[in-house]
Amino acid sequence: MNPLSGVLNEAWALYKRFFSHFISISFVIYLVIAVVTALLTLAAGNWGSFIGWLLSLFGLFLLQAALVKAVQDVRDGRVDLDLRATLSAALPFVGAVAGASILASIAIAIGFVLLIVPGLILLTFLCLIVPCIVIGGSGAMDSFARSWQTVRGYAWNVFGTIVLVVLIWIAAEIVLALILLVLPYAWRNFISYVVSGTLIAPFIALVATLAYYRLTAAHGEAAEAGEPAAAGAWSAAGAAGAAGAAPEAGAPPAPGAPPESGAPSGSGAPPGPGAPPGPGAPGTPDGSSASGASGAPGAPGSQSEPGAPGAPGSPSEPGSAPGGGFGPYDGGPGRPA
Repeated sequence: MNPLSGVLNEAWALYKRFFSHFISISFVIYLVIAVVTALLTLAAGNWGSFIGWLLSLFGLFLLQAALVKAVQDVRDGRVDLDLRATLSAALPFVGAVAGASILASIAIAIGFVLLIVPGLILLTFLCLIVPCIVIGGSGAMDSFARSWQTVRGYAWNVFGTIVLVVLIWIAAEIVLALILLVLPYAWRNFISYVVSGTLIAPFIALVATLAYYRLTAAHGEAAEAGEPAAAGAWSAAGAAGAAGAAPEAGAPPAPGAPPESGAPSGSGAPPGPGAPPGPGAPGTPDGSSASGASGAPGAPGSQSEPGAPGAPGSPSEPGSAPGGGFGPYDGGPGRPA
């Protein structure tokens, strides 16, 4: 089954539903980039143009992170982060997105120069590095392996989706160029840059982010950072809790009263303040019987040994706690039906 089946329709539905939200993010960033670059070029010539180019790179990396964060936000059907909150949430990822994007662009360009096919392969397997960073919490270098692992097994499906998105992009650029044909060349380039970026960038981010969610679900992995699979353990919390509460080696439960799972056995309660701990409990130096009051000797003729069975009515497994853990991961939001 193709996990990306219908992903373009889903992306288009979200694009139309939250059009104003996506457009406001991309338009503000593209407009600021274009205006600042133009002003720097007019004021400082070539140096200003170079500085504007650097600022435009920063803006584009911020835009990528912000749009992915916006898609993550609206998948529940509502907008929780406004423009300012979205940009603030995306800002910490700009460095990692910039580093990974630059390295990926260089690798893909080299692949295209060599035999074209290596470039297409790298483009396919590295197309999810931004969602891996912003949503999956990967670092710049880790995002390469994460993206490759996510695409693996579905490379042809991903490549077909990329081809369709590129064709849509080309068609939109042609239509926009025809509409702006009557304008002077300088104005045509400026408006085309802002408008095409504003309209197309959110759709590309939608497709990439939804593909990331679908493919991680297909692999049975957690998509977002902090979920059990992302931490590397399905029931780490339960394992950590049980590790400090395991009974001592060789200490069987009290006769006739096997302990229930996750609860102390017997009817006795843990000793109160000032009372000695029960038989075999942690903290008694010799594990001796303490059936009487504080300091009372054990039963005549009885010899207590470390790990001896506790008396009826005393807690058999001090410190034992109910087991805990996460249930099986069902693929998370976005998993195809």
